[in-house]
Amino acid sequence: MKNKTSFPPQEGEARPSRCPDNSAFKQQKLPAWKPQLTIATVLSSFFLTGAFCLLVGVCLILSANSVREIQIDYSDKCSECSKLRENSSNWNKECHCSINFALKEGILGDVFMYYGLQNFYQNHRRYVISRSDAQLLGRNANIQKSYCAPFTTYRNGTPMAPCGAIANSMFNDTIDLFYNLNSSVIQVPLLKTGNSWWTDKNVKFRNPESYNLSSAFAGTARPPYWQKPVYLLDEEDERNNGYINDDFIIWMRVSAFATFRNLYRRVKRIRQFADGLPAGNYTFRISYNFPVTKFKGRKHVILSTVVWSGGSNPFLGIAYVVTGTAATLAGFVITAIHLKLRKKKTYFQK
Repeated sequence: MKNKTSFPPQEGEARPSRCPDNSAFKQQKLPAWKPQLTIATVLSSFFLTGAFCLLVGVCLILSANSVREIQIDYSDKCSECSKLRENSSNWNKECHCSINFALKEGILGDVFMYYGLQNFYQNHRRYVISRSDAQLLGRNANIQKSYCAPFTTYRNGTPMAPCGAIANSMFNDTIDLFYNLNSSVIQVPLLKTGNSWWTDKNVKFRNPESYNLSSAFAGTARPPYWQKPVYLLDEEDERNNGYINDDFIIWMRVSAFATFRNLYRRVKRIRQFADGLPAGNYTFRISYNFPVTKFKGRKHVILSTVVWSGGSNPFLGIAYVVTGTAATLAGFVITAIHLKLRKKKTYFQK
């Protein structure tokens, strides 16, 4: 191979210039504004930022504390069902348990029911990516090329719908709420739909196109830990089935922490519950299906209201208060340093 040799320019030849073009942008001749930082502007910015953050933080904390919430841990109260679910061969055996509780004061307004899980890690990288977005959009996707493994196909080659570890581990306890009024028992009406985001149902999740759902999912099988196929998740409402089922969509939105809660139902405000949940005795009847003992987890059911800032979560308010306090303290420190240096300057001038 011949080496390429560069020769210096001969006399009379123009030497290539490395200077930037003679333009206002490349020669940095554009007009610019440089703020003049004085002690007045610096201190005012620190104190105003601190006051704003403190005000917002206090409002958020007071708002979060005004949320009415009741939380019940049913991991131990349903111990018999929990032992039954430890053996995976009992997946087709039903197990029910009941939990009684009382409301001394009514919960007024819109009431939301959540299920909570503790020590369930959804933030593992391989768990988070174990899904096929193309399949969830209703497309005829090749899930073998996705990250769903090992939950892609069965040994006979039948593909899973939906595939992946997230879908396979979907929370499947059934929770019903009953109001004990005198000698009668009234089931509290709960709404299954309208709990997910609009973008989820209309953009991120879609069912395959077909004249009915059963034919749309023909040739597929449910995940191993599911009790029903995906097109029968809600047997009472045909529009809440398949990949656009609200419970399924909410579960597919993984949590960043090991302890989390997901919206399960909303109380329908009719008849005795037009103003919310009245005071009295209540009963949770739970069909226990989701095992938690193997990973030392806990399960909760939560009844809660919401306010303008959201649910009962003071984290954002505390963050604002800490930021405001830090900005205010920094302002006082800068003021003290300024006064100290000004006194020294005055002393030396004398």
